[in-house]
Amino acid sequence: ASNKPMPCLLAGHSLGEYSALVCAGVIEFTDAVKLVELRGKLMQQAVPAGSGAMFAIIGLDDDAIAKACTESAQGDVVSPVNYNSPGQVVIAGEKAAVERAAAACKAAGAKMTVALPVSVPSHCALMKPAADELAKALIEVTFSEPTINVVNNVDVAMPRDSQAIKDALVRQLYCPVRWSESVEFMATQGVTKLIECGPGKVLTGLTKRISKSISAQAVNDVASFAALVE
Repeated sequence: ASNKPMPCLLAGHSLGEYSALVCAGVIEFTDAVKLVELRGKLMQQAVPAGSGAMFAIIGLDDDAIAKACTESAQGDVVSPVNYNSPGQVVIAGEKAAVERAAAACKAAGAKMTVALPVSVPSHCALMKPAADELAKALIEVTFSEPTINVVNNVDVAMPRDSQAIKDALVRQLYCPVRWSESVEFMATQGVTKLIECGPGKVLTGLTKRISKSISAQAVNDVASFAALVE
């Protein structure tokens, strides 16, 4: 018998959801590479460079952040877009509105607000045109039933129908990434260990802040992968 860990669930943060779907056998690797390239181009086309922004808000509760965004919008787009962990939420939208909302969050008691070095304001309403174009491209791509369930970002659900999976990827472009809820959901499904695959260890750190019942480990180089499969 093999001692190698076998995943019971998969999930990916934002772009990582495509990686998870490849691992689950839903999308062919070559199709996924083409899709994420197209996704990036469509997102960049949707918002002129320099006109959007994203800020991480540290140490303020979700409701207060949402309130700051609503009150700071003044007719512009700004909203919470990544619920990364308790006390860490990212907001995005039009630059001036995001800066107003970040200042409002600071005034409301946020410990820190950090401008993120990104070229597009992901997961907000400005991405709706990109989502419409992505939906057209997805019609041509074959999706298979997952061999392992994938917890999606937008609904914290595990759809198995190909059209439902595609629909969630489209909405993901302009809806928030509900990562905290995703980790909490995985815990309710019996997950006790999360293995982060890819560069860095951000999700490992977030998981430790989200759930006391899940241990997390990053596999981001040859040595850490070798240690995992020993």
